[in-house]
Amino acid sequence: TGRAGRAPLAPPRGVGARACRPPAERGRFAAAGSPPPAAAGSPVERGIFWSRELEEQVPPGFAAEEAAAWLSAARAARVASLERGGCGRSSNRLARLSDGSRACVRYGINPEQIQGEALSYHLAGVLGMQERLPPMALALVEARGRQWEPVREELRGSHWAEGAVVSLTRWVDNLTAVVAPAPWGAEAGAGRRLQPLSAGELGGLPPSQLVELVQWSDLILFDYLTANFDRLVSNLFSLQWDPRVMRRATSNLLRAPDGGLVFMDNEAGLVHGYRLLAMWDPYNEPLLRSVCVFREGTARRVAELHRRRSAAAELRRRYRAREPLWARLGFLSERQAELLQARVDFVHRHIAHCRAQAAVL
Repeated sequence: TGRAGRAPLAPPRGVGARACRPPAERGRFAAAGSPPPAAAGSPVERGIFWSRELEEQVPPGFAAEEAAAWLSAARAARVASLERGGCGRSSNRLARLSDGSRACVRYGINPEQIQGEALSYHLAGVLGMQERLPPMALALVEARGRQWEPVREELRGSHWAEGAVVSLTRWVDNLTAVVAPAPWGAEAGAGRRLQPLSAGELGGLPPSQLVELVQWSDLILFDYLTANFDRLVSNLFSLQWDPRVMRRATSNLLRAPDGGLVFMDNEAGLVHGYRLLAMWDPYNEPLLRSVCVFREGTARRVAELHRRRSAAAELRRRYRAREPLWARLGFLSERQAELLQARVDFVHRHIAHCRAQAAVL
């Protein structure tokens, strides 16, 4: 997965702003140095943005109001039972809460995994893509406390440390595995390069596949910012042993019945991932470069975080306001905060590069 020779997920040639804009605005976006306007019904606007029409077809995911209601209920509920299985590592448990809902309780091998899960969830909120992640709250394990008292015996068998911080993630039924689409899912050839999605293929794809690609573009950008190696990057890494791995399910990514992608288990993000950049960025960076079409809202938020140099500050503000137990795990170190801003800046430059390429097509 070397860095050279990666063609990006690029729009069809000559694609630009959709014709639904007012005439004056269409003229402004078609000024010198800008991509030409697109034909009506094109999946791409202004060369690098998914069309509004296409974005409107993306399944809504976990609406903000719904997520807030679940988080409030989960924090107030008692844990009625703990079961093994269904939530990843053997140290995790599936909890049934007193309000009847279920949640995955994740106990980290070390606290930075739970910290990474929490910070990744709130960074998704800063980026405007939190609807793709199941609602997640932190909880304090206290065997004699009100929340955990009904499962005191189960806690003894779990070997969880008293006072440990765990994450509660809403359980979601009927999720299915996801195999990476082109340009990432095709079997690697000699040299094992990412397989690009050609312009012609993008223009001819059915709406259902385009809708999925919209979500994948956010996912790859998100995983680059968090340096999450435990999703598509881990599949790319495994190509050296298994040339067919990209035809199998992508780690920690599931699909809801309505077609919405669910970004699961983000504990490798930010804290753990930032310690291992030297190992994983040779995979994460080419993966980002394989995307040259973005949700306009995502690109706008990245541009704002770049302009204000405020990525860590915005994340801290949101984390402290929305997670009552944030102080138990703390925030990013100064060095980690610098790395987050540097990765935001890199994504911003990449988007600008894609814009410049689209302008000359």
